[in-house]
Amino acid sequence: QLQASGGGLVQAGGSLRLSCAASGRIRSIADMGWYRQAPGKQRELVASVSSGGSTNYADSVKGRFTISRDNAKNTVYLQMNSLKSEDTAVYYCKGTIVVLARGQNDYWGQGTLVTVSS
Repeated sequence: QLQASGGGLVQAGGSLRLSCAASGRIRSIADMGWYRQAPGKQRELVASVSSGGSTNYADSVKGRFTISRDNAKNTVYLQMNSLKSEDTAVYYCKGTIVVLARGQNDYWGQGTLVTVSS
């Protein structure tokens, strides 16, 4: 399973760091990423990182957000700086995980709410 944490209320211009840890009978983890869903909008990709460390960002967060992962801890992070009100959303982590005896599947965390006040 994936357990996300780190959301909260922050003023515009502030920073937050999200974490998402995978647990269970994990053999390996390929891509990990963060998605977000604002009220009335579709879920969108924020950032992703491959097992080799290659990253991809949505244009709206480039230069402000940084995704990273700690493979030893099966954890992905999202450092969010210069937050804007439009970043307000529920943030979900996703991992493409090979689980022993189950093969490879996509798993989602439970979501963590980020609220940016203007």
